[in-house]
Amino acid sequence: MLRNDWPAYGWVGRIWVACLGVLLFGALGLGATGCGYNEVIQKDEAVKGAWAEVENQYQRRSDLVPNLVRVVQGAANFEKETLQAVVEARSKVGSMRVDASTIDDPKKLSEFEQAQNGLSSSLSRLLVVAEQYPTLKATDAFRDLQVQLEGTENRIAVARRRFIESVAAYNQTVLQFPSSIGARMRGKTERTTFAATTPGADKAPEVKF
Repeated sequence: MLRNDWPAYGWVGRIWVACLGVLLFGALGLGATGCGYNEVIQKDEAVKGAWAEVENQYQRRSDLVPNLVRVVQGAANFEKETLQAVVEARSKVGSMRVDASTIDDPKKLSEFEQAQNGLSSSLSRLLVVAEQYPTLKATDAFRDLQVQLEGTENRIAVARRRFIESVAAYNQTVLQFPSSIGARMRGKTERTTFAATTPGADKAPEVKF
């Protein structure tokens, strides 16, 4: 009797094990969702997307600089020191290796920001000095480049703000419970973001005649 019932019992046992496995898998899935396992990745991807846009807009500005330098060089007696500062700042930016890993390295992110702020400052100085050269200001090429630079600076400001916001949302997910559990499961930790702009750094220097 026992022998005849054993095969049936074995199949029933296998069915029960399979059912328990499905239930356990479902419970683990719900648990992972509840602890922010997937949310962490969504926020991480948002940060990476925002960073890509920051890189794109800064590169756009960098690409405009050589044309601006060529146009300004054509102005008689233009301040060589001011022009050289732009060239050197742009060279420093171009020499940096920047990629997706930059946002996971606080030191690299800080160096990137400092280099870009240096280029911003030198460009602002150049445009202010250009006010002393009516002939230069009157050229179509200079006016076009000035408009493009102004538009790019606005895009940079928007891209930076979105990056800062996305990092803030990501850090909140990483640090708060229960999503912090999912972050640890994914090996994700808090990220640094752009530092607050130095007071006055976003304004062109005053030039007195």
